Amino acid sequence: MQLTTTRTKVAIIGSGPSGLLLGQLLTNAGIDNIIVDRVDRKYILERIRAGVLEEGAVALLDEAGAGKRMHKEGLLHDGIALAFSGHTHRIDLHALTNGKRVMVYGQTELTRDLMDLREASGATTIYNAENVLPNDFSEEKPYVTYDKDGISHRIDCDFIAGCDGYHGVCRSSVPSHAITSYERVYPFGWLGILVEKPPVSHELIYARHQRGFALCSMRSNTRSRYYIQVPLDDKVEDWSDEAFWRELKNRLPEQAHENLQTGASFEKSIAPLRSFVAEPMRFGKLFLAGDAAHIVPPTGAKGLNLAASDIRYLFDAMRDFYLDKSDAGLDAYSSRALLRIWKAERFSWWMTSLMHVFPDSSPFDQKMCQAELEYLVSSEAASTSLAENYVGLPY
Repeated sequence: MQLTTTRTKVAIIGSGPSGLLLGQLLTNAGIDNIIVDRVDRKYILERIRAGVLEEGAVALLDEAGAGKRMHKEGLLHDGIALAFSGHTHRIDLHALTNGKRVMVYGQTELTRDLMDLREASGATTIYNAENVLPNDFSEEKPYVTYDKDGISHRIDCDFIAGCDGYHGVCRSSVPSHAITSYERVYPFGWLGILVEKPPVSHELIYARHQRGFALCSMRSNTRSRYYIQVPLDDKVEDWSDEAFWRELKNRLPEQAHENLQTGASFEKSIAPLRSFVAEPMRFGKLFLAGDAAHIVPPTGAKGLNLAASDIRYLFDAMRDFYLDKSDAGLDAYSSRALLRIWKAERFSWWMTSLMHVFPDSSPFDQKMCQAELEYLVSSEAASTSLAENYVGLPY
């Protein structure tokens, strides 16, 4: 088979938000990079993902030059609501965190913005690459190989950024003795739907009910995203739209019912929940970022935001290496990123444990959750702790 060889400074495997964001920041700084992905642009944009951005993530997108449409179409939120025992309690994020907010803007739209920006910049993205593999990353001269259109390709580089997700090739290419994984798989999933209807509330509602968790979210003022907790063995095809709406109403306080506009869903899926961290995040010249290194249950809205903080640290480290000839940021990348990751993992685990009904929970466990929720909404200190974690801890 014919072989071609290309040279770049940073080879990025994965063209999701983390890979695209890193690539754009590097391109803006004049640092050559190539992105390689095993799937195509259309497949990536069809994936339905998160939509709550911390201020740090918003600032990083602005720095990359990808924030124009986000600021025009995104929704700024000053609070969230916790619903339990038939009542709704607002957590004022803005007041409790000295003016911080979150931005609701769909990950699909964010990814589209980054893709368009990269295309306009002329930087190289290779889609539909087969047999993508990072090579010799423990040595001084790493490279990435892949096949496309019957031709084998090699990209020689200084560094490889593994931004290829939980099931990607980068983490799995690391020798097992060099990496430690920590994981918890939760005994339920989220059944989610998208519907072209105005949201039930202008802010997110997190609901705990004896029948299970529910979340009322949105992607815009005319598009709503709703979730309910379901057993892991449930199938999407077993849930009609009518059954979903009936179950969602059962889990929401009555005051929310009159504002809930139902309709035919145009996307429906079940997502399992897990907490996962791989340590370390650097292996010689290979750096893991985003879902390649960690997964959080979506309850705390931290997945995309953790990817952004990883890229903040990794880009700064690479910029310092090329512009200031300093290795310090590269050497500190894994430890810096993991400090923030584990705090977000803790928050997401806590929110998940608090708001969901576990199949093996005892009456005592249920009383403890009730007491925790009552304390949370009645104590300013407890509410502040939730708020500062929700809007995002500092980088």
